[in-house]
Amino acid sequence: MPFFPQLGFGETLLIFAIFLLLFGAKRLPDVAAGLGRGIREFKRAVSGVDEPPTTPTIQSAALPSQPPTAELPPAGEKEPR
Repeated sequence: MPFFPQLGFGETLLIFAIFLLLFGAKRLPDVAAGLGRGIREFKRAVSGVDEPPTTPTIQSAALPSQPPTAELPPAGEKEPR
């Protein structure tokens, strides 16, 4: 990147210390995860490539193909009491 000079160990450590003071030790992992998600979404939007969702989907084999008919009364008839 032409706008940013090479960052050495001291500069990187100083930036990390500032982030630690601003966000605290407990929130720092959440902030980093959110930043990573934001960068990933930005790259995906810029490239225009739609990736499949990474969340697991319900498998069709796990769902019953038809509801159990023995438990349901026939249409138009009332259940016996």
